[in-house]
Amino acid sequence: MHHKFTLLYFLIILLLGACNPFDNLQKGNFHNVRKTGLEIKEALPVSFFPRELAIVAAGDSLTQGVGDSRKSGGYIRYLEESLEKETFIRKASFENFGVRGNRSDQLLKRLENKTLQSSIKEADLIILTIGGNDLMEVIKANFSNLRLDHFQIGQKVFAEQLQDIFSTLRHSNPNAPIVLVGLYNPFFTWFADVAEMNQIVDAWNGESKSIVEQDGNAYFVDIHDLFLSNGEILLYTDYFHPNDRGYQLIADRIYELLDEQVLDSLND
Repeated sequence: MHHKFTLLYFLIILLLGACNPFDNLQKGNFHNVRKTGLEIKEALPVSFFPRELAIVAAGDSLTQGVGDSRKSGGYIRYLEESLEKETFIRKASFENFGVRGNRSDQLLKRLENKTLQSSIKEADLIILTIGGNDLMEVIKANFSNLRLDHFQIGQKVFAEQLQDIFSTLRHSNPNAPIVLVGLYNPFFTWFADVAEMNQIVDAWNGESKSIVEQDGNAYFVDIHDLFLSNGEILLYTDYFHPNDRGYQLIADRIYELLDEQVLDSLND
């Protein structure tokens, strides 16, 4: 029994000597230990440390979420759910600056607001919905004598305002990706045979897309086709704004683009 205890004691002393926490310091290896720890940390993927993604959503009623039965931000609540499934995103934090009825000139004016400017400055991602009310303004102003050239003039004015919006955003935040959601034709359900309206919407979307492409870090999301031949009822009871299903499809389309072209850059 005495011999067993002596042997056990000897092994404990040997083990403690081998694991001496000061051994590396005594041998002058302190810097090596620090360096090894740093290398291990750097080797870990970014997704190991999930982050909060700051997103500014600005624009018109599509951002405000008019038609959303739960009044929870329309497409935003669906997009939030999709983004938070990403391993590197701990929370998708949206600030919603959507205002029903806003035209491009009104959004441009609101971008002078200090609170909005501050949020844009800190944003990792900016999402815009704008233009639908500009298009409707042309219809309202020329309802009794509506001609194609009225839309062409309106398109030019809208393009100038949209360019100014992008310039203002870039002044506040040069680096965040900007996503512009395109227009759709809300009249298609009732006037499917009026092909001109679809052509007008496509023309306005084409103008918007060209402005987006000039930015270099902006993306255009086309949703027009979703409301043309989906076979589902995607409009709210006002027959103009999306319903819950419409917003879900818009969110899916935005997330699809983000997943394919944007998220990797946000995960750096």
